[in-house]
Amino acid sequence: MTRRGDDDRAGRDDALDGLIHAVDLDGLVRTIDDRCADHDWAGLLRLRDRCLAATRESGRQLWPAATLAEYRLALLAPPEWAASVLDGEAGRFTIGPLSEVVAVHHTWHDLQPHLPRVPVATFVAHERAIRGESIAPETLADLPPVIDIPAAVQPWEPAYPVSTYRDVGAEHPEPALAGHLEHVTVAEVGALVEDDATELAVRSLLDAWTTTSTGHAEVVCVEGDALGALGALGVRSARMIEIPTGEALARIAWAGASGGAHGRRRGMAIGRFSMWWLLGALGHLHDHWPPTNTDMTMLLEDLRWYRWDAHEPPGGWRLQLAVDDADEGLAWAINASDHA
Repeated sequence: MTRRGDDDRAGRDDALDGLIHAVDLDGLVRTIDDRCADHDWAGLLRLRDRCLAATRESGRQLWPAATLAEYRLALLAPPEWAASVLDGEAGRFTIGPLSEVVAVHHTWHDLQPHLPRVPVATFVAHERAIRGESIAPETLADLPPVIDIPAAVQPWEPAYPVSTYRDVGAEHPEPALAGHLEHVTVAEVGALVEDDATELAVRSLLDAWTTTSTGHAEVVCVEGDALGALGALGVRSARMIEIPTGEALARIAWAGASGGAHGRRRGMAIGRFSMWWLLGALGHLHDHWPPTNTDMTMLLEDLRWYRWDAHEPPGGWRLQLAVDDADEGLAWAINASDHA
């Protein structure tokens, strides 16, 4: 005997198949909206799967509908349905990584029983820890160690800016800025020091800006102070302010999480790891990874951070920081930007 609910589902999916055959993306978006409104998560997953299958089998360009469906599942569906698209294959074209999207409304406690033990699950755990959830260590024991730092935010770390995702669109706030930049004149150029580890760490931090967008990034290490490092970048007149360590670290993580003007956002879990890795380069801590809290605290006590610009007009994505270590007699300057 056929039940009424089965007839309704069959009818809805017949209509879905017609939209797929016609490559009617507007109709598919309306169907996605309707299934979200009805909390028809099984139907939304079927829509995603059928769109993907049609794309693979016939080349019909239905990936925008599939992408929207899996984004909505990760953002809005109950944990068991949200976890169904966290397999490491989904979300390649969503506006942010699904590991970050799912962390907006779901806890690790609720998600982890439903998650496959694949790398994306590790990113989900870190995203939730960044948002303040206490993660039980035993729930991480069998996850791939793709981010080899603790999931729990450590005492020396800043508060990280977290993204807000909505049905359509997202907000990725920048860290708050302290104080006002003051004019400085760069009178001397510091003697350059080869520092491959820091250069590679900055490249990795800003990879999305420079390889998938139109940005550029450079870093120098010199003997001397922060002004000498700016001089080595070719800057002669600048504005600068010393900033709290927490602001500098949050801004580094923000840059690492961002996709810049045109690249795809990588998520705060990667941004946070990239910040740790850059600190490890500055403090020569890569050989014993991950560093202890004592290692990091001692390093940060020796560093002084500065925000600067070279009188550029406002706008775009920027990471312009300088840092010096008076005990070592070294200083570094980072100049990175990307524009829409």
